[in-house]
Amino acid sequence: MLISLTSSLPCSTRARLSVPPGLSAIREIGRSIAVCERALSSSVVREAAEHVASGPAVILARGTAEDVRRLITPEMTENSEALLSDAAGLVSLYQRLTGLDAVRFRLERVMGDSCRRFHIDNVGLRLLCAYIGPGVQWTSDKGETIQEAATGSVVLLKGRRWPGWSEESAVLHRSPPLSALPVEQRVRLLLTIDEPDACGMSADQPLVVTV
Repeated sequence: MLISLTSSLPCSTRARLSVPPGLSAIREIGRSIAVCERALSSSVVREAAEHVASGPAVILARGTAEDVRRLITPEMTENSEALLSDAAGLVSLYQRLTGLDAVRFRLERVMGDSCRRFHIDNVGLRLLCAYIGPGVQWTSDKGETIQEAATGSVVLLKGRRWPGWSEESAVLHRSPPLSALPVEQRVRLLLTIDEPDACGMSADQPLVVTV
C-alpha cells in the first residue's frame, strides 16, 4: 500500500543534527514519498532569482556537503550565501537519511516541459526542491489524481534501486508542464540530490557546468 506524507512541521535545514519526522518516515516499508513543506527565506528567494537570471543553466557536482559547496561556489552568482547554505543543508540532510558519504548534486534552470510523462527514476532515493516555480507532480493512481509540491518543499521519492522497492507501493512523478503557465512563470530552479553515481556521475569528473 502506498503511504505518502506531507509534514506540517517546518523543514529547516539549519537543524543539522536531526531529520524532520515527515522526511525520516521515508525509510518505512511501503512508504514511497515524503513531502516536507517549508517557506523559503526572502534571501534564498532573492538569490535564487538572481541565479536564474544570470547563473549557469546546470551545475552538477559530486561529493560530500563540504565538497559540493567548495566545488559550486565559484560557479554561483555573487552574494549567494543563503542559497548555498540551504542547498548544502539539504545535501547534509540527504546524507543523514541515506548514510551515504557522498551525493550527486544538480542545480538546474528549467524553462521547458522536461520529463512530462509520469515515471519512476532508476535511483535509490531522490530529493527534489524547487527554489523557483512549481515543485514536482506525483500520482499513485496512474494520473487520475495529481498532486504538486509547493515551491520550497522538500520531496523524497524512492526509485527502483531502493532496497525492497516494489511496483505495488510505487509513486510516479513528473516535472510540472510549464507551457500551461503564464509566460512569466515558465521557469524553475530545481535542486536534485541522488546517490553519487546516479545518472553516470563519476568521481573522475566531480564538477560539470553548463552555461
